[in-house]
Amino acid sequence: MSQKSPSRQRRRKAHQPPPGPPPAARPPYTLYDPGFSRLKPQSECWEEDLPEPGEQPMASPRLIRLSELNDTWMEIPRYEDRISWWGAWVLLPVSLAPIFYALYISIQFGPNSSFIFLFFVFSSIALYMFRMAVFAPRGTPVRLNRKRQKVYVYEHKRGWPWFPWRTTIKVFDWADVRGELIRRSDIYASGYELSCAVCKPGTYEVVDRFSLNFQAGSIPLKSVWSHCCMYMQGRRVPATPVIRHVPASWTPVNTIRWPEALDRESTTAPGE
Repeated sequence: MSQKSPSRQRRRKAHQPPPGPPPAARPPYTLYDPGFSRLKPQSECWEEDLPEPGEQPMASPRLIRLSELNDTWMEIPRYEDRISWWGAWVLLPVSLAPIFYALYISIQFGPNSSFIFLFFVFSSIALYMFRMAVFAPRGTPVRLNRKRQKVYVYEHKRGWPWFPWRTTIKVFDWADVRGELIRRSDIYASGYELSCAVCKPGTYEVVDRFSLNFQAGSIPLKSVWSHCCMYMQGRRVPATPVIRHVPASWTPVNTIRWPEALDRESTTAPGE
């Protein structure tokens, strides 16, 4: 077996780096990392992390819609674009037709299990469409209280037509909220959405999420986030939103009702 010459060993040692500490690793969660989010767990539709509430905004402040803005609190309506409210009005009479047909057949030939089942199914569909078209709240709001540094999220969840639909109010500390852009591409929604992740204090561990603004362009949504951050910092922000009119998908019944205690808390400063 041949042995390596001393000169070759000296050349190899000369090319080896001098001993010392290993180079510092890149921080795992960076603000503008294009590959992954600093928030854990990462959202399935994640696109980009936004500046934290106390950092310098990345876009000029501007809201798309606005219900109320004063020195103490601000309310932002959230009109869902992923649901066609007009479709509920169209499908309501369509779902009623089989009900009358089942009743007619039952009267002519007597009731049986098949007609009873069809009657129940189409009655459930008709009731669901009626409740969604008339009573489901539009523009579920989010309130930001600058004096308390709190966020109040009005959430309404639809369910089975024969049972009550649940409404909950979630209250979070603004310091624990992180903004992120997500991007959906499905048959119900397509486009960017401004999502808020609620983290454990001092960490990026997400415990809850809520949408602050539904489908829009990425730049307008960054402006919405900048507006909220600057408002909660006590800085001046525009009082005129981009869109002022109420969308055509209005409901004839106002079903957004805040509990009295939370309504008072979310619209007042401490001690008032």
